[in-house]
Amino acid sequence: MVITRPDIGFLRTDDAFILRFLRARKFQHFEAFRLLAQYFEYRQQNLDMFKSFKATDPGIKQALKDGFPGGLANLDHYGRKILVLFAANWDQSRYTLVDILRAILLSLEAMIEDPELQVNGFVLIIDWSNFTFKQASKLTPSMLRLAIEGLQDSFPARFGGIHFVNQPWYIHALYTVIRPFLKEKTRKRIFLHGNNLNSLHQLIHPEILPSEFGGMLPPYDMGTWARTLLDHEYDDDSEFSADSYNTSSKDTEKDLSPKSMKRSQSVVDPGVLKRVDKHEEENMQPLLSLD
Repeated sequence: MVITRPDIGFLRTDDAFILRFLRARKFQHFEAFRLLAQYFEYRQQNLDMFKSFKATDPGIKQALKDGFPGGLANLDHYGRKILVLFAANWDQSRYTLVDILRAILLSLEAMIEDPELQVNGFVLIIDWSNFTFKQASKLTPSMLRLAIEGLQDSFPARFGGIHFVNQPWYIHALYTVIRPFLKEKTRKRIFLHGNNLNSLHQLIHPEILPSEFGGMLPPYDMGTWARTLLDHEYDDDSEFSADSYNTSSKDTEKDLSPKSMKRSQSVVDPGVLKRVDKHEEENMQPLLSLD
């Protein structure tokens, strides 16, 4: 099936790599191949996202240190890895939403090496406590679509549940907007708990949850997963500007021209920022206006 798509650069086709896609789609080989193709297409269509795709990249590093994502030590009762995000930790002055997405994808790349997680999958808990209206206004349709395409459609991870807790009304509004773009299977696995942690505990036992989620364990240490990836470089801070992705329109046009596009050289190295056509310009506006 790979040789039928010469337009895609399949940079890895070894058995161990393909197996994670088969497991993600329960060995339905047509669906597994579609996911494999979309995995590489996503990287080739978003090359800038995958430049310097490593934990020590300044933007990714800062996102990791703020717990984007975090990972709990214990698996749930189905053997799934529990990932946690504390949305209010996002420091807009130090890194972008794209950096957060990059940090999550990089973390999943590392975690998915575990065959047990390929089979059992993940659970995601997002705590929206203290996430401000101003922060929410930065979640543009284009950014949300980039995340949905990267996590739902183009990565071989099985998410058994996505849990929102302490979400304000404007996060409900955002979810209403993106809901039509989610697969039916994904929609069924999203749970909006609000302040009702008892409903969360019915699905994830409090014995393995930190105190932030009404669990029996101590408060979560935001740097736990970051220290795993960064090791001795965890405390080695470097300068980073949140404007690192802002280029002039002239430079962007040049970067997106067919002559200047380059194919990525490794699985986690590159893929081209998507063109923004006239029909998409309106999607660059914030979902929530502060005016």
